[in-house]
Amino acid sequence: MGLIQSVIERSGIPTVSVTVCKELTEKVRPPRALFVDRAFGYPLGAPSDAALQTRIILAALGLLKREVDEPLIVEF
Repeated sequence: MGLIQSVIERSGIPTVSVTVCKELTEKVRPPRALFVDRAFGYPLGAPSDAALQTRIILAALGLLKREVDEPLIVEF
């Protein structure tokens, strides 16, 4: 996750991850990540919860605007 993101970032394209495992994300250190407190396999919530899915996706996309020098992990 973090390795691929870092290569893409170096080419000038901002990236963001949505993660359910904050501890692992802190070790991998991707440039930008949105931590959501959800079950593994359901980072956007229940399949039928379009409102929550939209909020999570918009929050993740909002991180793309932020310039980073250090890895950024934001809690949803």
